[in-house]
This record gives sequence, C-alpha cells and structure tokens, in this order.
Amino acid sequence: MSIPIIAFFNNKGGVGKTSLVYHIAWMYAELGIRVLAVDLDPQANLTAAFLDEDRLAELWDEDEKSETIHECIRPLLEGTGDIGNPHIEEIGDNLSLIPGDLALSSFEDELSQQWPQCADGKPRAFRVITAFWRAIRKASLANDPGVVLVDVGPNLGAINRAALVASDHVVVPLSPDLFSLQGLKNLGPTLRRWRAEWTDRVARNPDPKRIELPAGNMCPAGYLVLQHAVRLDRPVKAYARWMRRIPGVYRQSVLDQDPGAPILPDQDPHCIGLLKHYRSLMPMAQEAHRPMFLLRPVDGAMGAHQAAVGGAWNDFATLARRIAERTGLDFPETL
Repeated sequence: MSIPIIAFFNNKGGVGKTSLVYHIAWMYAELGIRVLAVDLDPQANLTAAFLDEDRLAELWDEDEKSETIHECIRPLLEGTGDIGNPHIEEIGDNLSLIPGDLALSSFEDELSQQWPQCADGKPRAFRVITAFWRAIRKASLANDPGVVLVDVGPNLGAINRAALVASDHVVVPLSPDLFSLQGLKNLGPTLRRWRAEWTDRVARNPDPKRIELPAGNMCPAGYLVLQHAVRLDRPVKAYARWMRRIPGVYRQSVLDQDPGAPILPDQDPHCIGLLKHYRSLMPMAQEAHRPMFLLRPVDGAMGAHQAAVGGAWNDFATLARRIAERTGLDFPETL
C-alpha cells in the first residue's frame, strides 16, 4: 500500500501529541489531502477531540454494536473470527476517523502473547499482530485517503508495538524538559528493537502468498518540539538547557548515531519544527471542536485572536509541508 501511514509517538505523556495529530489532520484536509485519522490510544483522546459527547455515547453504546476500532478487532480477540470492517466516521470534507475505544486496552495481553508466537511461524499470531494494519488497509480501500495519521498512547506496550508495526513513518513530539528527554532515551532503542524483531518475524512468515504482512519500517521522520508558553525566538532559560540537549539525544537514541556537538533544534536537520504555545486559542478550539486555525468570531476568536488564528494557520501549514517532505506525501505545489 503506497499510502503513507504516519504514527505520532512518544512514551512521555503530556507533550501535546494528540492535539498535534488533530491539527495536522485538519490542516491536510483543508489543503485538499484526504486524511484517515486512526485512534489507537486506549484513552481515545483523539476521538474525543473530534467528536462531541453525544456522538461518543452513541459510538460506545454497549447495548448496541459499538462503532470503534475495538469492535473491528473483537472477533479476533474473542477467537470467533478475523477482523471485521472498521467503522469510518466522517468528520468533514477530506477527513475521516477510525474511532478509538477505552476497551482497546483489553487487546494488550493478547498482543503480548502472540508476539513470540510469530517467531515460531504461527499464522494466527501474525493475524493478531497485524490486526491494526489490516484494519487500516480495509478502511483505506473504502475511504481512499492520501495519508493515514495514527495516534498512539504514551507507553512502550504491546498495543503501541502493533501500531508501530503498521506504520511507515514515526514523528516524535517532544517538549523541552527532563521527562521528555528521558522518554526519548527509552523510545529510541525500543523502536530500533521492535523494527529488528519484526524484520526477523516477517522472514518466518509460514505462507507469504496468503499471509500479507506490513514492512514495519517505523522510519523516524524527525521530531517536533512543542513549547509551552515559550516564545520561539527566545526560550526562557529553564528550557534552553533541555532544548540544546534534544538534537544529540535524538541522534544517539533514535538514529543510533554519534550525538555530535551540542546544537539547538532549529539548527538540526532532524527537527521538523518548533510549535509555540497558543495560549487562549486552545481552550476555544477544544470547546468548539474545531482546530485553532479555523476558529471564527462565533467561537470567541475576535479582535486580536483573529490575528493569532491566522498565525496558527501559517504555522501548521508549514509543519504539514515539512512532514509531507519527510514521508513522501504529495503536497499541493501552490502552498
């Protein structure tokens, strides 16, 4: 499948990852690129960002057949069959969602048990580990997206491993603090190990003609620094220390390269961009269930806020272009 599948992944929570996926998805859709967003975080925060509570209640109704990624994989999890057809929630023009579900956490143990079974060439093990990838493929055949954006939870568990196996590229959101840096040190070696282990398992496929597997490239596309209440051109002193360490830690931990001389992220070719804090725009966007760059006066974005809305548009359009360049996604030439 030539459609790029891009996962946004960091095992440190609270860096603004889900908000980033949400806004990048909307930006690509606004630029005419059909987007399929996939919520593989058992907390389902991306789904909650896209949908209001009434629609969430309908999707998660236990008395009816739920319309989430968990319902799609339920037959496989229960041993009654293979994955079903994923529900595709239409969010807007060019933008669709495979909704998440808190029940997805029940898939963790099964994924953990089946991972070593793949090394023994067990067909069902491969079906389980590739369930997310196959669900994305089914949705893509029905939806024909230009790009798939995947949100995953902040951990190094089996669900995220299966999500990364399904992905072609990995974008790492960071914040300039000690905790995010420590998370990056854990994430990098784990990502490389998962890639190597999956490559070994693919070679053990018992029936390549009938069991199609993802390449599991998990290719690092770069990192983003999401700054909290910090100006892009003048980071406060408390953040400057961590900002200077990010490039070296990324190269050493994620790329397995020499860290090199200390530089700032804006000098690092592996840095996709620095995203500033948008202060009062974010709560407005959350209340309106709209991205910050599409806020209107009726949403409360009046006066000086309108200039900030325009600035957010420019920032996210630039970010979307840079991600496209690193992942092979066709991007409108006029922008």
